[in-house]
Amino acid sequence: MRRNDGRESDKAPPKPRPITADWLFRAGAYYLERYASSTENLRRVLERKVVKRARALEADPGDFRPMIDDAVAKLAELKLVDDQAFAAGRFASLRRRGASTRMAGMKLAAKGVPRELVEEVIEGDTTSEAQAAEALARRRRIGVYRSGGEAERAEKRERDIAVLVRAGFSFSVARDAVDGRAPEE
Repeated sequence: MRRNDGRESDKAPPKPRPITADWLFRAGAYYLERYASSTENLRRVLERKVVKRARALEADPGDFRPMIDDAVAKLAELKLVDDQAFAAGRFASLRRRGASTRMAGMKLAAKGVPRELVEEVIEGDTTSEAQAAEALARRRRIGVYRSGGEAERAEKRERDIAVLVRAGFSFSVARDAVDGRAPEE
């Protein structure tokens, strides 16, 4: 092992602590103090921690799967992790920032939220696609929110529409947001 001055050290690196149920519970609680999470995402985080520590201990990470499940179940029982609240909050946040319904649903699915819950949250959404597209255009400063003259906006119009289409909005919604028109009913 190298020291800070570049010379070799006689000391071996410290052996990592053992993987215990208490350590997993505390690691999960600490993660949830800092980040909102779904139960599946929390399970993935704990699995990565176990794999890292098990590798250092030269143990099989699969042996600790029941301990991970127990830690996640205890945290869910204590309401420290709640898929319904996470999905509703994250979805609303994404929509306010200008995510399309499709994109917001995909991001929730990537975080491990069950499909049925994603569909339930989408059904309860009150933000229209036009409002979300306008929010994204404002945030990205495209379309009518682009600084510069009318000539520059006209020159970049197609590029701005493409940005919104790639974000998951339909062409008509993207066009209306870029042009600053109210959505056609």
